[in-house]
Amino acid sequence: MTDEPRQRAVLYLHFGAVSEAEYGELLAHLQEFTPVVQSCPPDAALADLTGALRLFDRDAASLAALVRVRLTALFGDVRATLGLGPNPLLARIAAEDGPPGALRTAPGAPEDAPAYLAPLPLGRLPGCGPTSVRALRRLGLTTVGDLAAAPAVTLTRILGTATARHLRAAAHGIDPAPVRPAAPAVTLGAEHRFLRDELDPGRRHGALLGLADGLGLRLRTARQVAHGLVLTVRYADGSTTTRGRALPEPTAHGPALVHTATALHRSLGLQRARVRSLALRAEGLAPAEHATRQPTLDPGDERPHRLEAATDRLRALYGPDAVRPAAAWLRPPAPATAPGAVTPAAREAARPGPSRPRAAHLPPVGRVDPAA
Repeated sequence: MTDEPRQRAVLYLHFGAVSEAEYGELLAHLQEFTPVVQSCPPDAALADLTGALRLFDRDAASLAALVRVRLTALFGDVRATLGLGPNPLLARIAAEDGPPGALRTAPGAPEDAPAYLAPLPLGRLPGCGPTSVRALRRLGLTTVGDLAAAPAVTLTRILGTATARHLRAAAHGIDPAPVRPAAPAVTLGAEHRFLRDELDPGRRHGALLGLADGLGLRLRTARQVAHGLVLTVRYADGSTTTRGRALPEPTAHGPALVHTATALHRSLGLQRARVRSLALRAEGLAPAEHATRQPTLDPGDERPHRLEAATDRLRALYGPDAVRPAAAWLRPPAPATAPGAVTPAAREAARPGPSRPRAAHLPPVGRVDPAA
């Protein structure tokens, strides 16, 4: 091995569907390779392998392959997707290009990054949500390459100074953010996957309401409160948008969680976006007995809490679905009807004669059956 300075090597791992216990074990295993591991709950992590290259006497690609082999050997049912790059941005994007169990590598040279990113759609860039994508498309910018070539002044006028600076740097593959080692965040999450890419805002709202209500029940059952909520929306093209917001006070109260969750969803301005899944995560969990609550003089403020306690007792007896918000009961999408086909309702309406014939065994009104 030479004494030349090594290029930075960052590995992004997406574990897929894992439990909280498995997630902690996976992070602990990664720390056997490098202590610089950053958790990205609920199912991903970043690892800076730069310092481990000399220890293992390997280059970045072979060390990442060794990590994948070890994960497969120890956690056979976890097929992690790995992305390797010179910074967290390129490592994440490389991982998104791979199927489960694959290892993808982004270019290591800074001058090669713009060409690597150029053909990608704008939604693949972290921080470029549907609102920014629509604004850029009105200018004729549809790919990351178009964004990288656009004048900085134009982007600032459309997106604002901070967003324009961030997206322009990302389009050139620049991400100076370090990998911050930290213990797994104390979180509790839930996800709703739609049967098909969902366009209906009402169905999305109902799914989000069910997620928030379910999280509240789990928090109260565990006697915990949350300090904030994080909403992740996954779209039909695989891109995601994540927004977080602190709660006014630490709470597990269902209406407070629903209010914050719907405010996060409304702030995204999705409109006609095709949504594949919604994930809601409660963060900053703490024991409920340590939480403080602002008292009020209105006796009506206690009524929702008493009602919630009563419904929690019913759910403990008959299951979590015994009592749910009405909007959370999602109706399955209506089956598609071919053009010109006759629906059962139309066929019934076109049938001649009365729709409800009188039963033969009933006597006419006003007469007495002699056999009675």
